[in-house]
Order: sequence, then C-alpha cells, then structure tokens
Amino acid sequence: MTDQQPAPGPQAPPRDHLSAPAEEPGGPEAVRERKFRRDRRHRKLGGVCAGLGRHCDMDPVIFRIGLAVLAVTSGLGLVFYGFAWLFIPYEEEEENEARRLLTGRVDGHALTAVLFSLVGCGVFLTLLNNSSALTFAAVLALLLAGAGYWSQQRGTPDPDPVAAQAVADAPPETLAPPVAGAPSWWRDPLTKGGSHEGVPNYFWGPAPVAVEYQPDAPHAPVGRWTPGPVPTGPPGPRRPRGPRWIGGWVFLAMVLAIALGTALTWEDQPLGTSLQMGLACGLAVLGVGLMISSFLGRTGAGSIVLALIVAALVACSAALPKSITTDWIRTDWRPAATADVRPKYELGTGVGTLDLGRIDLRKGQTLKTGVEVGAGKLKVIVPKDAEVRLRAEVGVGDIQLPDDRSEDVDVSPGRTETKTLAPPRGTKDGGTIELRLEVGVGQVEVARAAS
Repeated sequence: MTDQQPAPGPQAPPRDHLSAPAEEPGGPEAVRERKFRRDRRHRKLGGVCAGLGRHCDMDPVIFRIGLAVLAVTSGLGLVFYGFAWLFIPYEEEEENEARRLLTGRVDGHALTAVLFSLVGCGVFLTLLNNSSALTFAAVLALLLAGAGYWSQQRGTPDPDPVAAQAVADAPPETLAPPVAGAPSWWRDPLTKGGSHEGVPNYFWGPAPVAVEYQPDAPHAPVGRWTPGPVPTGPPGPRRPRGPRWIGGWVFLAMVLAIALGTALTWEDQPLGTSLQMGLACGLAVLGVGLMISSFLGRTGAGSIVLALIVAALVACSAALPKSITTDWIRTDWRPAATADVRPKYELGTGVGTLDLGRIDLRKGQTLKTGVEVGAGKLKVIVPKDAEVRLRAEVGVGDIQLPDDRSEDVDVSPGRTETKTLAPPRGTKDGGTIELRLEVGVGQVEVARAAS
C-alpha cells in the first residue's frame, strides 16, 4: 500500500500579511481636526485664553488683552469668556462646567463662569443705545477672530486626498456593548479634584454613593458596579465639618451696596441711572462673594437665582427714560397771554398742569406748544372756544380726553392718540391750538375750561 499524501489545502498567508499596516504620515491622525479645549496647565483664570492660544497657534496674551478690552467697552468679552468657561471642557476631560452645574455638582468655577456671563449681558444691555461702542466691539471681535483663523490655517498642511478618501471609506469602529448597571455621569461619586475624607469638593449636591467594584463576583457581569456593604457597629470618628455657609453675609453686603450706590447718586442723577448704579454695585458685591465662596465658604442655589434677578433689574433700569427724575414735583404753568406760552414745557417726575384757559385767541390764529413729562400725571386745560389738534403719546399709562364718557383709568403700554377736538356748538371761533404731549409713565388728561 502506498502512503496517501494529504490533499493540498489552503495555505495560511505569511505572518506579514496578518500584521496591521503601519500608520502613514498622511493617515487618519493627520487629517483629524483639532478641537478647542481649555488649557489647565497655562490657565490664569478658566483656561479659555490659553486654550484659544494653543488652538490658534498664537500667544494667549493677545486673546487676554482683546477680551479684556471687549469686556470693558461692551461686555462681550465677559459674555464670551463666561459661556466658553461653562460649555468647553478641559483638554483631558469630556464633562464641562455646565453639565456639572445642571446635575447639582456646583463649585466656584461654575459660579464664577455664570457670574461672568450675567455681568457681561448686563453691561451689553446698558450699551445698546451706544452705537459707537458696539461698532468698536464688533470690529475688534472680527479682528480677533480673523487673526486666530489665519494663524490656525497658516501652519496646516494641505490634506492628502488619498488619505482623506481612505478615512471616508473606512468602516465605523466597532464599540463594545454597554454593560448593564455601569455607572453613568449623573451617578458617579462626587470626587472632583481628588477624594477627601468624607467631604466632597462641591458646594451642594447629592451625597457621594459608596460603591464597591467587584469584577469577579458570581452571577454578575464583568465590570458591574454593585452597592458595597453597609457598615454596622458603633459609629466611627466624627467627620470634619464642611465649609461654612456665607450666603447670608453675601446677601446682606449686596443689599447694603445697592442702598449705598443708589443713595450716593439719588440727588444728582435720573431715576434710571441711580437705580442702575446701585444694582450694579450689588451685582459686583455678589460676584465678589461668589468668588470668595470658592475658597473660604459655601453659598446656596439662591445666589444664582439672586444674580439672575439683579441682572434683569439692571437691564430694566437701563431702559428707563432719562427724563424720569428722583424728585416728585407739582408744577403749574399758567400763561396769561399768547406771548407767555413757551414752545415746550418739561417735567421730570411729578404732576404738571398747563392752564391755557385764560388765553384769548383770535379767529385764524394758531398756537403751538408741547409738554414732556418723564413719570407722573400731565393735565392740560384748553380754552372753551378753541379747536385743539392733539397728539398724545404715553409709554405706559392712560389718556383721557374731554369727550371720554368713562372715568376709569385704562393702563396699557404704547398708547398714542392723534385727534382734533372741535369747540362745542354755539361758541365763537377762538382759533387753533396744536398740542404735542409726551409722558413716559403715567397719565395724560385734556380738559376744557369752564368759561
């Protein structure tokens, strides 16, 4: 019998064919886009400018100076820095400050970023009417953005089309299925910046969860997190107390700053400017308190709500007309003849009465005048036999005319009346009066003289 030779089968390829090809210079790593991340190592405050400098291949001092100028001139520098601090993580992390803030893990960095954003928005809202400042801020922002883009693109090599096509045609990376019971980002123990002896580094939030990692536990998948044993027996040593609450002192200092800032400008400035200065002082004190709390104490969630309310009040006070003063005055204007009537009467805050009932107008004669009141009540008495061409504007308030039957006060925003009031029947032609009445907040009343 002859020995049977085995049939030739498929031979294994050489080992060189099984080895992964070496990474070429123009491979996926070369075409991977760089992401903007904050820099922890070279940071001065939040690492935003250091991250911008590394991302754009520029000196971060340029961005620090530019954002400082934008913060002073328009508030946009604070807005950009605060939001970047909140939503852009560090280079070695995937979780940003906003994510920690929304899950109750609050520390001084998140509070300072929120404060920067609020103060910047308040400053920007106060400068909406200043076109020159906003134009300068827009030009400077465009210059910074253009310089960063140019610096980033100047050192970028042209992408290899073959490597880019290979990356586009490559199948997606296979990922392992999620493990049941694995920890999620909202259930991780609160050990930011390293674990401490029973005291988390966050100002407020859920207490840390005691967990035990048991990779070889029976009837449990590998890598599952299971609750650790509950300690029993006599209580251990007393844990050190956490940082003291300083929210009450910060609130008291803020109230005193608002009162002091308003009182110092009450006599010399309009109402809106005085309130704006006081609220801005209070917001600044609140910001300083939040910054101090990141090192020496602890504040509650009410501080963030309070900062939002104060910032909204700053914006509202900036929108008040400058004609509204802090002195409530009662003024009566009683011209006796046509020559005594001024082209325009002005009153900041109070009650003003313009009595034109004693003026005798000839037939065909026209008299023009106007009154402007910041806040309060304006009453105009016109001659009984005169035709009145009226234009009344009220920002928020009510307008009452002689032919109104209702005595109710109907307050509404943006009221305007353009009307011609004819003299009563049976009276002689007493000329024409053209009135332009403007009241920011309050009431306009027009009445006929009794005789």
